[in-house]
Amino acid sequence: MTRRSLEFSSTVSREGKWYVAHCLELEIASQGKSVESALENLREAIELYLEDENVKAPEVNYQPMVTVVKGVQPLDSLSSLAGRRA
Repeated sequence: MTRRSLEFSSTVSREGKWYVAHCLELEIASQGKSVESALENLREAIELYLEDENVKAPEVNYQPMVTVVKGVQPLDSLSSLAGRRA
């Protein structure tokens, strides 16, 4: 079987006690108790996904854009939340 090496983008976030790694191009996610284990588990999940003969890998030049989006929360909603906690 001929194989080629592919690179994919990933993000890692913390959800409770777990780190969750997402492959943006393939929409695959995995988790682990550390960043390293989450990424290793994601690599395994990607390899299993790509073993399927019917799957189409994304274009080699495709790179998703990762950015930050800022949202504004009205101050009055913050004070009403504080009132609910008291």
